[in-house]
Amino acid sequence: MPSRGAAAAHPAGTSSRSLAAAVTRGFLALNARGRAGGDALTVILLFLPPALLLFTLFVALPVSEAAWYSVYNWNGYGSPTQFIGWRNYELLFANNAFRIALTNNVLIILVSLAVQLPLAMAMALLLSERIPGTAVFRLIFFLPYILAEVAAGLIWRFVYDGDYGLFAKLAELLGLPAPYVLADPDTAMYAILAVIVWKYFGFHMMLYIAGLQQIDPNLYEAARIDGASGWQVFRRITLPLLGPTVRLSVFFSILGSFQLFDLVMPLTKGGPSDSTQTMVTYLYTYGMARMRVGFGSAIGVVLFCICVIFAFGYKRTLMRHD
Repeated sequence: MPSRGAAAAHPAGTSSRSLAAAVTRGFLALNARGRAGGDALTVILLFLPPALLLFTLFVALPVSEAAWYSVYNWNGYGSPTQFIGWRNYELLFANNAFRIALTNNVLIILVSLAVQLPLAMAMALLLSERIPGTAVFRLIFFLPYILAEVAAGLIWRFVYDGDYGLFAKLAELLGLPAPYVLADPDTAMYAILAVIVWKYFGFHMMLYIAGLQQIDPNLYEAARIDGASGWQVFRRITLPLLGPTVRLSVFFSILGSFQLFDLVMPLTKGGPSDSTQTMVTYLYTYGMARMRVGFGSAIGVVLFCICVIFAFGYKRTLMRHD
């Protein structure tokens, strides 16, 4: 029979072993955290310098140079010496062609949001099911996006041609006078908007299809069992679960609208009478093509500020949880 002293000593021994085990676990945890921290530091040191180098070379330095050139009256030859301060910006905001370009960019955004994205959503809902034949239609609708912008512009310039194009032949068959839609300031921008919708809606359609295929089919089955209508299923299940994809699609659409250039140049080059200018075609036409590099740099700085403010504001408000 153990003595009373041995019985009293047993809890103390157990406590010592527990304390030792706790200390050991603590050291192991610290070592694991140290290794994890070391691994994270290694990843940062390995991948951050190349990313910073590329960002500096292709973003920070060009934007800084553009901001520097924008306060000079410079034609691109030699070093800028004629400092004019904010004069380029004053001329920019007083220019009617710039206001037309900005208005056209806003119009492109509105058409993209009101026509292009709903059309892409409708086609995605029709073609998202994995049934025979849908892959062919997906490819047909996605092909315009794969086509180079310059090539697409040249194709549609021929289609719109009032002498030899498809519109001219259709008008001849109907006994109507041939329309010159790209030569008319009242119709040229609408013709370009139609090409934009045709060219890019397939990209957004594929985004929506990818998002739709990630939704659990059991949710739709449960909704049908509960007697939900098609509109209720779309409004209560599809649209909320597709929210991150829709917000990403809107982000791409708006940012791309501000950068539209190589689809407009083959069609109209910003004409007639500046009626189809966008921010980037205006930069090229009134800045670089006319050797007014300082003025063109001012346009680039304004465009960069618009895009950055939109991108950060959109990400911090509508996409902060995505």
